[in-house]
Amino acid sequence: MRLNINGVVTKKKLILPDQFEPSEHWYPKALNATIHPMINFFLNLSQERVITRYCHMHPTVDKVKLREVLNHRSKYFLWAGADLLNVTSASGKRQMVVIENNSCPSGQKSMPLLNDNQEQGSYRLMVERTFKPSLKNLRNKIQGGLAVLYDKNPMEVSGYAEVIADVMQEPVHYVSYYKNESNPEAKFIDGILHVKEAQEWLPIRAAFRYVTQKPWNRIPVNSKTKILNPTIACLAGGRNKMVAAKAYDIFNAELQSYGLKINIPETIWDVSKNEIPLWVKKLGGHAVIKVPYSNAGQGVYTIVNEAELDAFMNLEFDYDLFIVQSLIGNSNWSSTTSSGKLYHVGTIPDNKNQTYVADIRMMVSSTQNGIKPLCTYARRAAKPLIDNITNGTDSWSMLGTNLSIKKPDGTWDSDTNRLVLMDRRDFNKLGVGLDDLIEAYIQTVLSMVAIDKMAHTLVNKQGKFRIKLFKSLNDDQSLLDEIMVD
Repeated sequence: MRLNINGVVTKKKLILPDQFEPSEHWYPKALNATIHPMINFFLNLSQERVITRYCHMHPTVDKVKLREVLNHRSKYFLWAGADLLNVTSASGKRQMVVIENNSCPSGQKSMPLLNDNQEQGSYRLMVERTFKPSLKNLRNKIQGGLAVLYDKNPMEVSGYAEVIADVMQEPVHYVSYYKNESNPEAKFIDGILHVKEAQEWLPIRAAFRYVTQKPWNRIPVNSKTKILNPTIACLAGGRNKMVAAKAYDIFNAELQSYGLKINIPETIWDVSKNEIPLWVKKLGGHAVIKVPYSNAGQGVYTIVNEAELDAFMNLEFDYDLFIVQSLIGNSNWSSTTSSGKLYHVGTIPDNKNQTYVADIRMMVSSTQNGIKPLCTYARRAAKPLIDNITNGTDSWSMLGTNLSIKKPDGTWDSDTNRLVLMDRRDFNKLGVGLDDLIEAYIQTVLSMVAIDKMAHTLVNKQGKFRIKLFKSLNDDQSLLDEIMVD
């Protein structure tokens, strides 16, 4: 038994068809919002129109290669949500920068309906385009039911469970699967997921996963039950910023001759804790330090002064290795990198002439007709950007955008006051246009494909996890000890 985002008690239950209630699966401000015409237009653009426009705006891009990337058929990383920053350089060159790509992305509950007559919105698009096709020919392998596993975000995850029941026309087991749970109602037996129903353990042939906290310590990499997304997608970069950075670097080398590139901050990986001050100094005293395997805004530390660096160095961590990235801040205080400084475009100034940092979440999924966008929303920081910083400046309040709040009891809440909807009222505040949205989509797909390719590399011809290769990429013993292989 757990508390959901609104403090309502939730527990495992069996979801039957025709139980979907829209009011239970959207934030109230999103449920009654009207989609912005530009977002509607963007989400209805054909792939060829996107390619033509992007290549027109980026003449050095190879159209054939871009089409190949957009038509990539993901095998492991089928559903993704990238967090992107709208940034500019001192010379005014704007771009979308990928901060991370998530293998269990949220977003549906924040997305206004594209069509008022389709009340299940892009929940249904995700299930029909991606989840259902992934289940072809599974029945003959495992005789069992369907399940949705979660450890966070019940408002959204229960929506998926109810839509899956409708689309598949069969019951769906809706099961919590928390880290370190004393009596979990899900477990794997010989690689097959089982859920507990009336004191009986029932086999599951396929499961939709929204398990975000160290999923590899209870969902085996070599699962016989079909999992979307599988654990390998997390280890290959969907929940592992260390390997993601390497996946982006490898894919960028392949893309270089085609005029394409995943835009990311300058990144130093495999950094031990005692090396961090040296790298922060090299970046001009401004940097972002990340625990590579955390998510939901946890384990990310922005450093703009000595006090913040000292506070970080006094913390204790479960893992041995970190990532250090260049910090994107204001034009007066961003990291110094080999390619110059980047700084936030930010929101349109409000009535007090204050500009806020905002990021954009772009959710996409792999379909039979290429990787397509599903939904998008934005989040802004708690406090406005300031022009000058001091030793007492709290940089996270100006730069951190994630809405998730982890409470002392381990449950989660959300600061929806900072949610920016893609509706008629909020969207204009972001100061982005159609070409920015297309750029965000292309960057999301590029990063997704990079991680899927890395997942391919980490699985051998027999479909088994290549643990030695993974260790060569991510030699962090604390992480390796957590991974449940079979």
